[in-house]
Amino acid sequence: MDTAPSALPSTSTPAQEARNRRKGATAAALASAVEWYDYFVFGIAAALVLGDLYFPAGSSSAGVLASFATFAVGFLARPFGGVIAGHLGDKRGRKPMLVLALTLMGVATTGIGLLPTYETIGMAAPLLLVTLRVMQGIAVGAQWGGAMLLATEYAPEGKRGIYGSFVQLGVPIGVVTANSVFLLAGAFTSESAFAAWGWRLPFLVGLLVLVLAWYIHKHVEETPEFRAAERALAEKEREEKGQTTEQGAGKGKGGDGARNSPLRTILRGHLGTVFLAGGSFAVNTATFYILITGVLDYTTRELDMNRGAVLTVSLCVSLTQLVLIPASAALSDRIGRIRIYGLGAAGIALWAVPMFLLIDTGSLLWLAVGTFVASCFLSIMYGPQAALFAELFTPEMRYTGASLGYQIAAVLGGGLAPFVMVLLLETTGTSMSVAAYIIGLAVIALGSIKVLADRARSR
Repeated sequence: MDTAPSALPSTSTPAQEARNRRKGATAAALASAVEWYDYFVFGIAAALVLGDLYFPAGSSSAGVLASFATFAVGFLARPFGGVIAGHLGDKRGRKPMLVLALTLMGVATTGIGLLPTYETIGMAAPLLLVTLRVMQGIAVGAQWGGAMLLATEYAPEGKRGIYGSFVQLGVPIGVVTANSVFLLAGAFTSESAFAAWGWRLPFLVGLLVLVLAWYIHKHVEETPEFRAAERALAEKEREEKGQTTEQGAGKGKGGDGARNSPLRTILRGHLGTVFLAGGSFAVNTATFYILITGVLDYTTRELDMNRGAVLTVSLCVSLTQLVLIPASAALSDRIGRIRIYGLGAAGIALWAVPMFLLIDTGSLLWLAVGTFVASCFLSIMYGPQAALFAELFTPEMRYTGASLGYQIAAVLGGGLAPFVMVLLLETTGTSMSVAAYIIGLAVIALGSIKVLADRARSR
């Protein structure tokens, strides 16, 4: 399903294009990794310490719910980041929006690491925490589209899937790094010191994001597809302006509609595709956040499993994604995105119940097996997803369309998933209710994928 060319002619020499391609792909992968690291440290901290420090309440469950609600707020903010950056990114370029997103994320994450607790400044503490989390959400909503397009729009013909997977690798790299830093912080501090200040160290690493933002601003060029789209739109505007001038009517606004309002173009003619993209991906992001945050809370608070051991399992499982994501993306370049993508969604649906049966044993071994198999199916979906979403839209509206689809899935799936998991466990008393939630999202995903496949065949 390749609805747009992977590369367009350029005035650069082949050697320059190769250097730009390597530089763009590397910058996109690094941007994704550090951005997701900053985003994930909040999820881990929300499961471990933020409830007690910023939302003191009568029960541990209430504190965790408040903490996860703050975690979800970041997801609710993500579509705003996607819309703003997508609109400007389709008009002004992919690179400026990516730099802005990285800068905002670095400031927000560092701010959380320095934020006083409820005990020190009272209600101002949770209010500021929510504000900074919203900033994180806007930043990551803006980042994904910019990084994804920086990679896929530099991709040579027939390799958009594998190039897009470089950005997708940012997620497992971010998880591994976030878990590793928390493990180190816990290993070198006592329980009391970790609760007092040790948890802040992973957030202060966010300062490194600002360094990467500066590097991309200085040394990475805009993508060839965006430059070609800009030239085409400019030529179209000149032609239309010349025609209207000859006719003595109008000021050549015909070309401005597409150029000046990619968001309007999406809302008027492509909103169905956006919702199908979001519906196809919600199960992936929901299951992912259940695994890295919801299961961490569930196993340590309800099953009395060791925090460090559970974090280690999560880290090791995430490492396997570093192989599976590019492998599934490369396979999608050969046999098609939809086929691989649908296989992953079906696998998630079939594995949801066995996964929680294994987790409920309280055994680290079975926890590792259950989450590893689930992670395999998530990787099969996630590998080709960047290329698939890029190919759903043409270059002049691609940042907006792909970002909206991705962020809608993030809100419906990932943002609410840990919160919904705690509510379901508290209400029903069984993890099978969480499995049913995952299966429901998987059915929606398979339906959305079927419609996208039918549309692709009709074209």
